[in-house]
Amino acid sequence: MTALVSVLPNGLRVVTDAMPELESVSLGVYVGVGAMYEPKDLNGISHLLEHMAFKGTTTRSARKIAEEIEDVGGYINACTARETTSYYIKVLKEDVPLAVDILSDILQNSTFDAEEFAREKTVVLQEISQSADTPDDIIFDYFQSKAYPDQAIGRAILGTAETVNAVTRETLDHFMKTNYTPSRMIVSASGNVDHESFVKLVFRSFGDLKPAEGLKADPAVYCGGEHRENRDIEQVNLLLGFPGVSFYDKDYYTAQLFSTLFGGGMSSRLFQEIREKKGLVYSIYSFSSSYSTGGTIGVYAGTGEQEAAEVLPAVCREIKRLYDGVTEEELNRAKAQLKAGILMSLEHPSARSEQNAGHLLVFGKVLGKDEILEKIAAVSTQDILSLCERVFTGTPTLAVLGPSGNVPSYESVANMLARD
Repeated sequence: MTALVSVLPNGLRVVTDAMPELESVSLGVYVGVGAMYEPKDLNGISHLLEHMAFKGTTTRSARKIAEEIEDVGGYINACTARETTSYYIKVLKEDVPLAVDILSDILQNSTFDAEEFAREKTVVLQEISQSADTPDDIIFDYFQSKAYPDQAIGRAILGTAETVNAVTRETLDHFMKTNYTPSRMIVSASGNVDHESFVKLVFRSFGDLKPAEGLKADPAVYCGGEHRENRDIEQVNLLLGFPGVSFYDKDYYTAQLFSTLFGGGMSSRLFQEIREKKGLVYSIYSFSSSYSTGGTIGVYAGTGEQEAAEVLPAVCREIKRLYDGVTEEELNRAKAQLKAGILMSLEHPSARSEQNAGHLLVFGKVLGKDEILEKIAAVSTQDILSLCERVFTGTPTLAVLGPSGNVPSYESVANMLARD
């Protein structure tokens, strides 16, 4: 079934993807605002707002919101990312009107009650502390801060204790009213849903939302550098990365395929060489993260204190071995993995709803699966080689967390990466 898109008079876009064989509907409001849009002194406000949206409106208490959804067996949650914030619900098909009404209510009529606000700040501060105590989580924040220093994209999505404590109810209300605007919002549904009926529901609930000029994100400028923290924990966490590609880059799908074949599974080069052959790590993988104005490509590894001396040199050797090219067999395996992942995700209405909204926010249209698969199929081994020559000649970013005495220096790693 092809996704259908309608635009309300105020500019809000509505997309549905019918799966009539289901009894449920996954729907959500996806807002094109996240941590990248925050001023430095308001770092973390997007995430705090996501929490507070569930804490009461002019007609519903926080408890009432939870009870109304769970009374019909539904599920509600939210998520903040660097460029988006999403609020989503899953309900049976007959309860879609309730779900739309609740989403509309929390995003337009939140009161930010003073007691709830104080409590939720404490909850978010605990979340920040928990992240700091989770090495394989916080290391990505350290990495991001060095890849993009003194930029919104380089700051933690959760914010800091200082910036979260500084947010007032008035600031939060102003941030929502100026940034949660129709042109930045997508209402998306997938499952047993009728497009015309759903559009009417959304119009009744969101049709009076007024356009506004919100904050704009600054372009991402990759810099690179090192964060090294010696911490008394069991493992050494290593993250080595480089400038990657944006959503709009011609090499976007090349980067996805590269990440898959280099460190995306048990048959990948990194897993086979560094875990299976050398036994240096338990966990190792590569990633390609893209944004509207940039991206990063990198490798994460968790290893023991003694093995830490060997892991980065082994990773650097594997990176340099890429210049000899990749085989058609490797590339075809990566294509099969990526294709299967895409097609399997389309079996889940929540994934389809999120994907359709993401496409509209980034590309202004929903990309069909055939269009995506054609772009994946068109990538050649030469494309992979060209991407590697482009990416790995960039300034590296290195984040190290744990007993780091045996980890090679940043300068040594940079020298290891230099082409002979």
